[in-house]
Amino acid sequence: QGQLVESGGGLVQAGDSLKVSCVMSGRTFGNYAMGWFRQAPGQEREFVAGISSSGSYTEYATSVKGRFTISRDNAKSTLYLQMDTLKPEDTAVYYCAGREGFYIIQTQSRYEIWGQGTQVTVSS
Repeated sequence: QGQLVESGGGLVQAGDSLKVSCVMSGRTFGNYAMGWFRQAPGQEREFVAGISSSGSYTEYATSVKGRFTISRDNAKSTLYLQMDTLKPEDTAVYYCAGREGFYIIQTQSRYEIWGQGTQVTVSS
């Protein structure tokens, strides 16, 4: 059936960097456009960043543009999110998600497979 497993979350201070990863198993990773989403306490889950299946194209939410970088290694079936200059408002559970196809889509309902999430906490 396939699954996604995130790792790399943790507790950091404002201004620090953190890199989270997501490994896909059971499916052909290179056939999937991937996205990172996050959900803060009491808020709805939101799009953070997306990458096309080839890795050629990326998109970012305005709130993270210039601070976060999404990337992928299709040979390792792994998706990454490098987060720099973290702020307390970046505190959330971060989820990776995949949808079969080339293009990036920000709509959550279009994603077919989701990870369990990894907690990122940024202290001030």
